[in-house]
Amino acid sequence: MIDTLIDIVQLAFLAITAVAIIRIRSLFAVIMLFGIFSLLSAGLFVIMDASDVAFTEAAVGAGISTVLMLATLAITKNLEEKRPSHRPWLPLIVVMVMGAALVYGTVDIPSFGDPEAPVHKHVAPRYLEQGEEETGVPNIVTAVLASYRGFDTMGEVAVILTAGMGVMLLLGGRAARGKNDGDVR
Repeated sequence: MIDTLIDIVQLAFLAITAVAIIRIRSLFAVIMLFGIFSLLSAGLFVIMDASDVAFTEAAVGAGISTVLMLATLAITKNLEEKRPSHRPWLPLIVVMVMGAALVYGTVDIPSFGDPEAPVHKHVAPRYLEQGEEETGVPNIVTAVLASYRGFDTMGEVAVILTAGMGVMLLLGGRAARGKNDGDVR
């Protein structure tokens, strides 16, 4: 009963934060709310016993992403366009249709923690019973991330590296433009 109440409160905080992000017009406030949303998501991952994912979400989502967005906001000028207010109904409809499709796609998923789920009957027992023998790694989490899911992990690292390089190029390009502007004067 108390676990269900905690889950409901956590999801309510996530929903309230998401609505606030949509409604607020201040970029600084939106960035802060994105950080809060990531931290709440990390808490949700802890509740679901996915501490490795929670740690990554807290470090990347609430930590470095918030810092990078604040830095970007600090180095950019306030050049908001004055445009007439409009109601973006088409994007809302697209998001609603995609959300409905995603919810429909989750209908067949087994319940959380269901011992009869295929992952508990086939995949997990094999990893636990034969993981050290097949990979030579005594820690099963490391064996799964580095060996069984090695290509996934390599892909994730490549994405993070590419994103970091993109940020550095954007920040470096901004600094180079500032130096060139100084030379012209």
